[in-house]
Amino acid sequence: MSIQKELEDLIKNEVLIEIEDYIDELFEIIAAKKDDDSTKEELTEMQEMKKDFEDMLVDLENGEIDDEECKEIIEEINEMLKEDNEEDKD
Repeated sequence: MSIQKELEDLIKNEVLIEIEDYIDELFEIIAAKKDDDSTKEELTEMQEMKKDFEDMLVDLENGEIDDEECKEIIEEINEMLKEDNEEDKD
């Protein structure tokens, strides 16, 4: 599997799913009227992050991300997921 395909799979099968789940949770908080300004800010940030990853998928499909950049992005994503999992355990 190419490094580009590995990055694409990671984004599609892990990152976007987690982002979408979190966005759903934020919408539920807002719908229940238990939100504050920080919840709405976080929702906006997560929606922007989702768009950034979707744009990255387009760049991957167009061959605009080289192997080295893919490796760096994968490392950053893995670190982000690791930190998120550690927070979930606390």
